[in-house]
Amino acid sequence: MAAPQAATASAAGVENDTATQLDTVRVVSQRANRVSNGATNLDLDIKETPQSISVVSGEQMQQFGIDNLNDALRLATGIQVEEWETNRTNYVARGFDIKNTQIDGVGLPNDWGIVTGAMDAYGYEKLEVIRGANGLLTGVGNASGTINYVRKRPTNEAKGQLGVSVGSWGKRRVEVDYATPFTDDGRWAGRVVAAHEDGDSYLRGFNTDRNFLYGVVDGQIGDNGTLTLGYSWQKANSDQNMWGALTFVNADGSQASWRRSASTTQDWTYWDTKTETAFAEYTHQLSADWQVKASYNYRKLGSDDQLFFAYTTTGLDPLTGQGLVGWSYKGIDEGSSHLGDITVNGRFQLFGREQEAMFGFSIAKSAETTWDHPVDGNDPSFGALPAFPYAGNVVAEPQWGARTKASWTNQRLKRGYGATRLSFTDRLKAVVGVNWAEYHRDGNNGVAFSQTEDNVSPYAGLTWDFNDSVLGYVSYSDIYQPQDQYDIKHVYLDPTKGVNYEVGVKAEWLDRRLLTTLALFKAKQENLSTYGGYDFATANYWYYGVDVESKGVEFEATGKLSDNTSLVLGYTQLKMSNQDGGSTYTWVPRRTANLMLTSRLPAYEALSFGLGGRWQSDTSTKESYTNMVVRQGSYAVLNAFIAWDVLPNATVRANINNLTDQKYINSLYQIGYYGAPRNYQLSFDWRF
Repeated sequence: MAAPQAATASAAGVENDTATQLDTVRVVSQRANRVSNGATNLDLDIKETPQSISVVSGEQMQQFGIDNLNDALRLATGIQVEEWETNRTNYVARGFDIKNTQIDGVGLPNDWGIVTGAMDAYGYEKLEVIRGANGLLTGVGNASGTINYVRKRPTNEAKGQLGVSVGSWGKRRVEVDYATPFTDDGRWAGRVVAAHEDGDSYLRGFNTDRNFLYGVVDGQIGDNGTLTLGYSWQKANSDQNMWGALTFVNADGSQASWRRSASTTQDWTYWDTKTETAFAEYTHQLSADWQVKASYNYRKLGSDDQLFFAYTTTGLDPLTGQGLVGWSYKGIDEGSSHLGDITVNGRFQLFGREQEAMFGFSIAKSAETTWDHPVDGNDPSFGALPAFPYAGNVVAEPQWGARTKASWTNQRLKRGYGATRLSFTDRLKAVVGVNWAEYHRDGNNGVAFSQTEDNVSPYAGLTWDFNDSVLGYVSYSDIYQPQDQYDIKHVYLDPTKGVNYEVGVKAEWLDRRLLTTLALFKAKQENLSTYGGYDFATANYWYYGVDVESKGVEFEATGKLSDNTSLVLGYTQLKMSNQDGGSTYTWVPRRTANLMLTSRLPAYEALSFGLGGRWQSDTSTKESYTNMVVRQGSYAVLNAFIAWDVLPNATVRANINNLTDQKYINSLYQIGYYGAPRNYQLSFDWRF
């Protein structure tokens, strides 16, 4: 489809973010404890890893009433959730789009970095966020970071949970999670997770429903093997969603303001998505020190949508509200991907000390196809619109044309990689790794293309234990990322390349209950795709490459202040400049902070409560078609909860979001709309 960026990006769910394998620098337990692989695959914990890592736990998501991944990632330090459309979001760290995400440490690159729809979070045990370039972890990547979604796994005892919640704008949700061993000795076990949610919205006409199902079985094969099989399915529907969002510029240069419920949509619009994934893992213990793991991941995506876009090339008349023009679209997207991966990791003796190493190889293939239903350019849906804000029935549904194949893309990524952790002394250790990646794509997006790229990315990190509680580290990583944007001639841009440096200190406090991380970072990316404009002759957006430098400081404190009180406190400050030394990417807030403080009453532990939120400094951007500036002042959004364990196995919880009823534009990444006003949710959880 050839229109707003929705036209050029596949409608993919978070599994479309599922990026290249994170090469097991382990952050969580191994499979013996029935827990998914963590974000990094050598035997390192968070403190020992020479990069900044944050974790959003399942308990935190439950406490703050979070059921989708967008809201879950808003809890993470240094992550900007740029929800610039009702159905599409980009995640940003250190000023750059996160284009590599994983599920259990494996997956495929996330192309544009776009997440379509609200993906359910109930199937995940936790989220791990590695900030900065991920040369140690993947063969491709940029200086933003990597998100690892850790699936729930079977447990060694039978247990379950049933949850029911209701909230503002008619929100209703039911969820169930049950795990049980299948055999008396516990060698085989399974788990099933299901959720249904529906409701309206503060936005005019917008309503959604979502169904999610996930099942997993694992068990022992002989004395040395472990097999895991899993499948997930999600179907998410939305009606009267926005494609694009609001216009905030007036023709006289002033900035327009609207009610928070304002929407450009029409009654006949919808966007329905379906996501299926399946995976198989086999781990075999070769000896006491070495093991091999083979995995296969499959993903299938489908999207069916009827959309309406409203834009202006002149700005709106501040007196009449006129100046918007319409654009309609109907399309279908389909995609599938396969990833096979094999790794060997273990321990060996060198320099009279025990060392660690891992190496592996993977092949990923994916195919995406887009169909559209062209509309006659003289259709009224392409004409001037009434004064804004207008109703949802001012434009009749177009006469859709016959289904036409619009574009198709095939991608292949081959990787060979290895890493070792070397212990030189009790205090000095190094992590050294290298990735080789060969990336190929071919297809037709209006212009036939066929490209093959390869690259070798080294990584090195050093850690020094000042004492038992304080560790310093430095790390270096190459940056290499194929790009999915194209220039005005419709030719894909060359990959972006660069370097990333980080130096930091990690310290444990309060008898190792609290971990703090202070990091200085600097990254430079060459030929990074940047929006250039809209070509009305070809009806496509176009981009050009620029050199962008990001540098700054990050701080995080996470853990327990006491037996009953937990804290997450984060702060990021950065500076971004272009090849000419001037400030760039002004839509990225230069300062952000996040907080989660939760506690139980010492005298009555059945009662718990918490306050969380995020703050960002002011931002600005130029609207796509007018080049007029839109500004958003600094703001904070606070959320709170109070929970009562009415029984040892039953909890009632009340959540208040946007406690101060702050009015703000939720993103200036491209086009934005207003964030939700103050809203409420009441939940009941029963554990069995």
